[in-house]
Amino acid sequence: MQKLRVVIVSPALADANNGNWQTARRWQQLLSAHSARIVRQWPDTQADDDNVMLALHARRSADSVQAWHDRHGPRGLGVVLTGTDLYRDIAHDPQAQRSLALAHSLVVLQGLGVQSLPPEHQAKARVVFQSTGTRKTLPKTARHLRVVMVGHLREEKDPLTLMAAARRLPPDADVFIDHIGAALDPALGQAAQATQAQCPYYRWLGSVPHAQTLQRIQRAHLLVHCSRMEGGAHVLMEAICSGTPVLASRIDGNVGLLGEDYAGYFEPGDAQALAHLLQACRSPQNGPSLMAHLRDLCALRAPLFEPQAERAALLRWVQDLWTI
Repeated sequence: MQKLRVVIVSPALADANNGNWQTARRWQQLLSAHSARIVRQWPDTQADDDNVMLALHARRSADSVQAWHDRHGPRGLGVVLTGTDLYRDIAHDPQAQRSLALAHSLVVLQGLGVQSLPPEHQAKARVVFQSTGTRKTLPKTARHLRVVMVGHLREEKDPLTLMAAARRLPPDADVFIDHIGAALDPALGQAAQATQAQCPYYRWLGSVPHAQTLQRIQRAHLLVHCSRMEGGAHVLMEAICSGTPVLASRIDGNVGLLGEDYAGYFEPGDAQALAHLLQACRSPQNGPSLMAHLRDLCALRAPLFEPQAERAALLRWVQDLWTI
């Protein structure tokens, strides 16, 4: 296999600590058979040596995509579609639409993503599931149900649904919620502070380092994921591969990872349904069987998210981009 120079364009770098950065950093490591680097904008001073571009985000990386195409044409040009690309931008944003047209091939990060693309671009798209290492399940308290939600506070992640569900839980529900994420929207941060003041079993922890976040996921009984728009949330895989089942909004980005028949869905924005599921998971009458069922379903999905599978898919993609 020829060693290639791969440039990964990410609109977010390490200081953002978000999904784009985590994906870019992991891909750089998985592509160690080549020489991979991460930039926010292309071209730069090292651009002349690059063979392949993997651009995260059709809209936000559109200038880099255009610059590559101006210099090289479609050869070597791959674009990765995020949730905001798939479920918002490509419907109306000219820059995102142009990125789709210029790319030689496209990648989506969950199984239902391809069907959201315009028909004329679906044939050049492929699914690459993100990966995470398997982690042992840490001890979980029997005194109450420990729940964690992970995601910066912004509209797409719909943190208000979690807060509304917390308010609907009775005081004796024995459900304790930790909410991790920086307040990218100050109004949502204020809402989290107000919820914490009103609900002693809800805690907003703000931004937490990734290693500590993983430990909290490992110790939780459940991870909650409320997103209204998602390209394929890495935190779902981190929970699944830690032995922590999830409750998730029924959107394509979640169903494409968890499967159509997963038993832990609630409709987007339905705080009452989420509160009901949380109580059902704690209830002595039906909690153990529901929790066991969710664990079994998650265990069946876990092999999709193994690092060797993602590495093989990425290496095939890079090779295909170079050999057109």
